[in-house]
Amino acid sequence: MIQIKCEGHAFERELSLILALFYEDPALAFVSSWEGDADMRIKLALAVQEEGVVASGELFAGNRQLAHQVKRNYVSRDEKAMRKTAKQALCYALLLMLEEYTGIEQGWGILTGIRPTKLLHQLNVAGVGREEAHRKLQQDVILRPYKLKLLQAIVDKQLQVVPDLYQIDRELSVYIGIPFCPTKCAYCTFPAYAIRSHTASVNPFLEGLHYEIEKMGEWLTKNDQRITSIYFGGGTPTSITAEDMNQLFETMHRSFPHMDGVRELTVEAGRPDTITAEKLDVMKRWEVDRISINPQSFTQETLRAIGRHHTVEETIEKYHLAMEMGLTNINMDLIIGLPNEGVAELVHSLEQVEKLMPASLTVHTLSFKRASEMTQNKERYKVASRDEISRMMEMASAWTAANGYDPYYLYRQKNILGNLENVGYAKPGQESIYNIMIMEEVQTILGLGCGAVSKLMAPGSGKLKRFPNPKDPKTYNDTYKTLVDNKLRDLDEIYAGATGREKEAHA
Repeated sequence: MIQIKCEGHAFERELSLILALFYEDPALAFVSSWEGDADMRIKLALAVQEEGVVASGELFAGNRQLAHQVKRNYVSRDEKAMRKTAKQALCYALLLMLEEYTGIEQGWGILTGIRPTKLLHQLNVAGVGREEAHRKLQQDVILRPYKLKLLQAIVDKQLQVVPDLYQIDRELSVYIGIPFCPTKCAYCTFPAYAIRSHTASVNPFLEGLHYEIEKMGEWLTKNDQRITSIYFGGGTPTSITAEDMNQLFETMHRSFPHMDGVRELTVEAGRPDTITAEKLDVMKRWEVDRISINPQSFTQETLRAIGRHHTVEETIEKYHLAMEMGLTNINMDLIIGLPNEGVAELVHSLEQVEKLMPASLTVHTLSFKRASEMTQNKERYKVASRDEISRMMEMASAWTAANGYDPYYLYRQKNILGNLENVGYAKPGQESIYNIMIMEEVQTILGLGCGAVSKLMAPGSGKLKRFPNPKDPKTYNDTYKTLVDNKLRDLDEIYAGATGREKEAHA
């Protein structure tokens, strides 16, 4: 039980996120005066001065008492910027006290957001030099040198892979969501419905998806829009039949303009038990550039525990089949921290990956997502300690470096074990362009299908408008014509404004 007393501010949500970095599901009470029993009491006061703010923190736990004071000057008199300065100062003071009390260093400092690489890109765009950018991130958010080194390596790699990254908002990418899987994994909160129990929804969903592709294709053609990358995700797109896949590719190629200029076409074939020679042949015929075949773990007991019904042998077999059929740019996912897995199991998984050497390897850290089966039944799923999770991530990082893989994208999640990260590694030239686009949010992502979220960005604006599609097939099937009309309306409004700005700039 932790009591927090706030004086001169109301940043309860932000302070709760910092406390959650150190304690799993802490019982928090924000109070105006101390009351009853508590394991820890924290007082955080904010004093506003002419040139900036002073955040004062005190922590009381048992016989220990800690205090920290943080001063921050305003960088701007803009109300939003002043509020940001106050929030950072308070979080900074709280983090320093908790690090001293627990002995746990937070590599990401006070950052709790999903996309830390965006901060470094934003400083680049603003013309801030590398040394000054590093100093600013270390000072403002306590980003530790080893995380900063990782961020810089990823930013450098992304600019190598996509040299026009800072001008690419004139193009857009497309995500196509197929909401079906063989089974639902215990850790998953994506729109993924067991296809055998939802067979009646499949054909109506595909009918709606064809309609959405065609209508969006008309808009893309009318506006002469270039497509950077296309990503089929879900769910597991290869859960549908080869014939259904073929028809989707046919509609897409018929509807979308400039298909010969698309830089990358990816299909998430993540579940090995959905992959057949017939489906691989369809993907090869339509010139799919990249696929995923995701083991998650090479320990069979783990696969059973998390609800994946394929075997380790099946993963290896389907990988070799895809390679033999000419689909050689293959990504594999591993998840650190799956139930009952520790260092030994990760060593085994990396040994198996080393026998295959896929083009890219994405290393995820398990996150307890609120709506997942695993989160709702935590007592059934024993996971490794924070220290062991950290050692496992270090092992994965060392293994990728030793085997010629470079980090090229990164994102974080709430409730991620050890307050770590998910990192995509790739052999040179095998990086996923779509992964860079979606993580760095540098252009419109047009989301089609079930559970897809469009992120609409007018060229030159840097501002995103979210447009989510329904997550479940029935709602999508019932409403797809209306949602397409609404999305086209938003696209017209956003891009018409962008055209007006460009005309003003030229004038």
